[in-house]
Amino acid sequence: MLSAPEFSPDPIASVSDGKPQRGIQALESSGELLAALASAGMPLSLRDLAQAAGMPTAKAFAHLVSLVKTGILTRSEDGCFSAGPLSLELGLLALQRLSPTREAEQKILEIANLTRLSVATAVLGPLGPTVVQLEESMRPLHVSLRIGTVLSLVNTAIGRVFAAHLSTEILANLLQQDGIRLAGEAQFSSPESARSPTQKAYHEQLGQIASRGMDHALDRPVPGIHTLAAPVFDHTGAICLVIALMGYSGSFDSTLDGEMAHYLRREAESLSHRMGYFAVPPTK
Repeated sequence: MLSAPEFSPDPIASVSDGKPQRGIQALESSGELLAALASAGMPLSLRDLAQAAGMPTAKAFAHLVSLVKTGILTRSEDGCFSAGPLSLELGLLALQRLSPTREAEQKILEIANLTRLSVATAVLGPLGPTVVQLEESMRPLHVSLRIGTVLSLVNTAIGRVFAAHLSTEILANLLQQDGIRLAGEAQFSSPESARSPTQKAYHEQLGQIASRGMDHALDRPVPGIHTLAAPVFDHTGAICLVIALMGYSGSFDSTLDGEMAHYLRREAESLSHRMGYFAVPPTK
């Protein structure tokens, strides 16, 4: 049964020079309340927050009073708790230091080790979707995919996932150059082709990809190779990365409702959360 890798705690909080570290239990309890509030993604009352953290109301209240006094939380007139000014300052500081590719690097290694498939990450570069990390499986794929490869927005799953989350103007400009990309579509290069039945079908396909939160490519553009691709979003809701699983047909479940697709979607959503994106994920 496929399962996500276990979370590895911060080494500072667990072991230093081989010795367990002692913390302050009261602060750890406060942290449980903060984690419960963050998971909820909305202001919570004392009762709801205590219940979410699995803590007696009286105990939770004492911690919440201190959290409000320090500015970590704030309490509204209706009694609900939410992030305070200090939390917002710390959050902004963290966002300024985030790098999508750096945050994804270790995650990609974990995904590759767990699935035993080839895994790629791509960003949207000046020329289009560009591979920036590639972890090949023990059975390397015979495809022209390398770090720096620029992929078609039309004929690759990675490219279509990007295309599904770009503005109309940006996508139109990028499509004019698709013929120069790997597996590119030259007929999309002319502005007049935007009114063609082919492009209309393509844009309908992009709408479906955005709705279900991922895409796959079966035997295209490379016969015998299947790909699953999912987006990662930053704190503004803009797409910043695409993660893709790749393998030979028959070597893994490449359907959009299969176990591997659900796993990849969860991992992409987890990275989005680390980038500050907490919107409700797609369900279709």
